[in-house]
Amino acid sequence: MNTSRKVLISGAGIAGVTLAYWLTRHGFSVTVVERAAGIRDGGYKVDVRGAALTVAERMDLLEEIRALRTDVRSGTVVDASGRRVASMDGDTFGGRVHGDAEILRGDLHRLLFARTENEAEYLFGDSVTALRETSGGVEAAFESGATRTFDLVVGADGLHSVTRELVFGPEREFVRDLGHRISIFSVPNHLELDREEVTYVGPGRTALAYSTARGDAKAMFLFRSEEDVPRDRAGRLQALTAAYEGEGWEVPRFLEAAGEAADLYFDSVSQVHMDRWSRGRVVLLGDAACCASPASGQGTSLALVGAYVLAGELAAAGGDHRAAFDAYEREMRPFAERNQKLGPSNIKRMVLRTRGQVRVSMAMLGLMARMPGRERMMAKIIAPIHAAANAITLKNY
Repeated sequence: MNTSRKVLISGAGIAGVTLAYWLTRHGFSVTVVERAAGIRDGGYKVDVRGAALTVAERMDLLEEIRALRTDVRSGTVVDASGRRVASMDGDTFGGRVHGDAEILRGDLHRLLFARTENEAEYLFGDSVTALRETSGGVEAAFESGATRTFDLVVGADGLHSVTRELVFGPEREFVRDLGHRISIFSVPNHLELDREEVTYVGPGRTALAYSTARGDAKAMFLFRSEEDVPRDRAGRLQALTAAYEGEGWEVPRFLEAAGEAADLYFDSVSQVHMDRWSRGRVVLLGDAACCASPASGQGTSLALVGAYVLAGELAAAGGDHRAAFDAYEREMRPFAERNQKLGPSNIKRMVLRTRGQVRVSMAMLGLMARMPGRERMMAKIIAPIHAAANAITLKNY
């Protein structure tokens, strides 16, 4: 047992909460600090596939995850007038096979938190402002004014990681912008979608809406841009509106709804590339270490698998954090890099550059939707995703 090992996890997202679960199972004393006031509910839909399913199963969570699946049953592509170009069943459209589970991020988050809230210490509404390694560990200063010392610190605080910036250097050294922006938010279900996803593709910009088993609806916008992401809400709304000016389908109505959305998310589609994920007694996890971007479809799976591996290697190393961090990277880096390769290739299919590409793609989708054996054709398209999702053999720690 490692009851004397005190670990601070910065960030209570999927990666941080999963790590808290496994570390407490291995006997570590865990504190999790999170800037937000609590666990966020709702959110966009995410996939749990490949090795991440094994992690969920080892947490005895798989049945609960599947009970909360989005149950999206169909996917449709439309043109600017709303005419249906192609329709497929939800699993084929979403590239789900082999027992993959699609769930709202917030639902998964709540399941994970429920397993840890009484086992780990949670500090909500606070954040790390400074880290200083001492002979006795790592001294952490918090925004609240408190100062505490831990044996180890894990940065699980996302793409824009404060931990990474404090220990490794400025974000610009590690974050690679893929030249696209993404926005997701709740919208009124005026299309009366029932567990359905509808996608519209224009040159350089894609828009879609979906409803899940919950009955609510979300809109997502994905578009080409290399402009800086505005820091304030008004600037983000302005950037989103400008990017889709004059666009057809239901885009204008969704843009109106964005102004009222309490859960507006807007960010770059980016990846994180680092030569090393640890320095001294500090290590990075999930998006902070190896963000594969939303375009990869693998961010949640990387968080679940990475947390399992890091906790397992820390337990196996018997107190030698350097050996544990080295082993964590040996296990995870090839898996992370394989999944990162999905991002740039997927984004090219998700956002088409020209009107000509859009016309050809729509014609091909329409033809494929009517052809026998379309499931086999789709399986070939999504095969690289599932190969990457399974590109690690998990140890039994």
